[in-house]
Amino acid sequence: MTTDLQEKRSEYYQQLTEANLAPLWTSLHTLVPPHPRPRIVPTIWKYKELRPYVMHAGELITAKEAVRRVLILENPGLPAGSASITSTLYAGLQLILPGEIAPSHRHTQSALRFVMEGHGAWTAVNGEKTTMSPGDFIITPSWNWHDHGNPSLENGGEPVIWLDGLDIPLIQMLDAGFAEDNVQDEQELFKQEGFSYASFGYNMIPVRHEVKDPTSPIFSYPYERSREALYQLLRQEAIDEWDGVKLKYINPTTGGSAMPTMATFMQLLPAGFKGRTYRSSDSTVYTVVEGKGKVKIGDSVFEFEPKDIFVAPSWQPVQLEADEETVLFSYSDRPVLSQLGLLREKRD
Repeated sequence: MTTDLQEKRSEYYQQLTEANLAPLWTSLHTLVPPHPRPRIVPTIWKYKELRPYVMHAGELITAKEAVRRVLILENPGLPAGSASITSTLYAGLQLILPGEIAPSHRHTQSALRFVMEGHGAWTAVNGEKTTMSPGDFIITPSWNWHDHGNPSLENGGEPVIWLDGLDIPLIQMLDAGFAEDNVQDEQELFKQEGFSYASFGYNMIPVRHEVKDPTSPIFSYPYERSREALYQLLRQEAIDEWDGVKLKYINPTTGGSAMPTMATFMQLLPAGFKGRTYRSSDSTVYTVVEGKGKVKIGDSVFEFEPKDIFVAPSWQPVQLEADEETVLFSYSDRPVLSQLGLLREKRD
């Protein structure tokens, strides 16, 4: 290329910039790559290292002051302050101490809670309360009032920590974020605890129920039931060479994912399991419910133990191993990719 042509192009590109334009041909291969190139990186957060920070927050700020006392897990591949564990997903550890109330509010972002430790705290959603236990998966649907609370020490309360998973980054990209505070710290309860599960959790639904919401009407999935299903299948079914025994939480009224923007899973790896490598175009957040093992994500290898949290970026090869019987909970942006026809999987 001659110097004269280089100068003309340079001048032309400057004119385009000033006109808020850009030439596609200089960025085409970046915009339309041959395979996903996620900005996030494989990362593990060791719960034993995180917990002191979470508990110290309880000494410095109340749940009411904070509205939600949460430490956000930020992926080091993204800019600091991005509040994202993947490009579309958020993760944080929330603490509620005995006698506290995290005040009622609602927002367009969908949220899940996965209980890490502690018993007796509760979440109220849409007029119904559910008591939390470790391993429980709890849904806060978009634009539903929700608050959290914990009995006092005198009434048996103890510190409770759970993993929050939300679609905050996705909603930010869509410029669709709205939120509203309730006038009361605790919403009015007009359903008995267990009502939702009784209505929808036994392969039956109320005879005149009309599906108006893509989110599951079951908002609390107890761990004891999920665990029993996995163990029954472990004894009766052939083990999948990639996933062990893996189940997806569903909306019983549609058969689809329990949440419209996030898929949720529970899987069991038998002791000595050495999985084959797989990859998928959804980015996935995992937390260890029980057991110890190792995961290889791309070129990174992490050893995990109970309550550790790790993330697998889109299209990075993943291989799971279990030193002892292991249970993993995970969530991803799979429903969004599936609805858009963008979901890809490969099993080696």
